[in-house]
Amino acid sequence: MGITKLADLIRAEAPAAISHKDIGDYTGKVIALDASIVMNQFRTATPSLQYLSPLTGLFFRTLTFLEHDIKPVFVFDGKPPGEKRAVLEKRAEAAGWSSPNRSGTASSQTKDCLHLLKLLGVPVIQAPGDGEALCARLVRDGTVDAVASEDMDTLPFGGSVLIRQLNAKKDGDIIEYSLPKLLDILKITQKEFVDLCILLGCDYCDKIAGLGPKRALNLIQQHRTLENVVLHVNRKTHPVPHFWCYQDARNLFLDGPQIAAHDLVWAEPDEEALVDFLCHTKHVKEHRVRGRMVKFRQTRENKREEREANRAAGCSRQTRMEDFFRVTRKRKQLSEGGESVSGKDGPEKKAKTTKIQPKGAGEGSSRH
Repeated sequence: MGITKLADLIRAEAPAAISHKDIGDYTGKVIALDASIVMNQFRTATPSLQYLSPLTGLFFRTLTFLEHDIKPVFVFDGKPPGEKRAVLEKRAEAAGWSSPNRSGTASSQTKDCLHLLKLLGVPVIQAPGDGEALCARLVRDGTVDAVASEDMDTLPFGGSVLIRQLNAKKDGDIIEYSLPKLLDILKITQKEFVDLCILLGCDYCDKIAGLGPKRALNLIQQHRTLENVVLHVNRKTHPVPHFWCYQDARNLFLDGPQIAAHDLVWAEPDEEALVDFLCHTKHVKEHRVRGRMVKFRQTRENKREEREANRAAGCSRQTRMEDFFRVTRKRKQLSEGGESVSGKDGPEKKAKTTKIQPKGAGEGSSRH
């Protein structure tokens, strides 16, 4: 999934494009999450509970985001592009499925997750195609502040801020990639970066065999386009695929999905409806759900009292944009893997709204 060895290449050639953060650094930010990635993480973490684990995982993790005043927007996959057919068939075979889902029709588990997020008061968006493509479009348009995904495809799709390992661990090492910094350090354009990702290997077409990450980068920096790379590469040692559909892959990355204007609304979680759904319908133990909701309310109340105390002491200040992008600390080792699961209240629906403005509607999107 994603771009082959892109994370390794960035660590080696452009480490300054990476910063390490804590979950608290994203307080007040609107973050688009690739829902399919999140669901797969929970299925992998507890394979014996493959049906329930995405539901309980989403429940606990979403509440943790809301406790930190993070505004999550979950983006669900639509119909995958035809160019992805080969890789989907390979994944289905590896998973033991009879055939991949090429229709984009939501499974019963996906429908349950959509219902859960509605009860949690969190907005969801149905992508026309791959979810990471729409996530990238949302951050490019300024509708969200960042994309949270383990899929490095977000960067060639144009997502300017990619967050990996955004989970519920308080001391977790969250890794943030800055696309503008990456392009500046590598001295390439976004289109050239897309060509580099195709050379490395992506989901939408074959790659030239035998090219390592460093060699692929050197070729793009020297020749600038895939067409020129093909003219200069040694075809005996690096055979070019027959009927190579690199142009289709390039267009998918560069031509983002078109989205209509609509509202993003965050509402209060409906505790009784959550208990009815998770406990009475899906048979999650009620004390787990009730206990987590109690903790959620207490945490939110403590943060409210802290803000009021700061205001009374004259210590409140508006969060600056540069605070969001700062490097908080560096660690001796990068941990790229591993996800952990950690886990609002009352019937009142006190909502906040964000509008997605259509492309060309103005200088920037408004967030209220």
